[in-house]
Amino acid sequence: MRLRSVLTALALVLGALFAPGFGVLAGAGEAHAAVTKISHATATSMFREVGITWSSSGGCSDRYNSTCTSFEQLNLATAQGAQTLKRASGCALNITGGTETGHASGTYSHWNGYKLDYSKYTCVGSYIKNNFTYIGLRGDGAPQWKSGSGNIYADEGNHWDVTYYNCGGC
Repeated sequence: MRLRSVLTALALVLGALFAPGFGVLAGAGEAHAAVTKISHATATSMFREVGITWSSSGGCSDRYNSTCTSFEQLNLATAQGAQTLKRASGCALNITGGTETGHASGTYSHWNGYKLDYSKYTCVGSYIKNNFTYIGLRGDGAPQWKSGSGNIYADEGNHWDVTYYNCGGC
């Protein structure tokens, strides 16, 4: 099991080094690579492919309804990052927040396709805490961990709030 953790960490670091526009091997002109947006249908297909589930308090997917869980206008790298987390951890993943309205604003926000919220399960929490680096508290007090590829995992108490800057080594 320890070997799997080491190999996973290595894969995530290598992914960060070679990810277009994000790695240290990217040229200065590539620093702000274009973001590819995907539809709700494309995202759900990608999630189904690896066994990721999703749910919403409203049982819906309307981007303009805060009780829904929508993936409309999700960044492709965010969906791929979720797939990477699922494959690397082997844990159950249930998404409870996507690109729907009602989350905090900002450049790297849910609305702009950079974030997903996950249900808190022991398996995924242990994976994050044992494989990523604790980087301190966020401004709102949420403890944070940073993956080797630079994605940020914040423990918001009742769920994980993850910011995907890249696909995490997809």
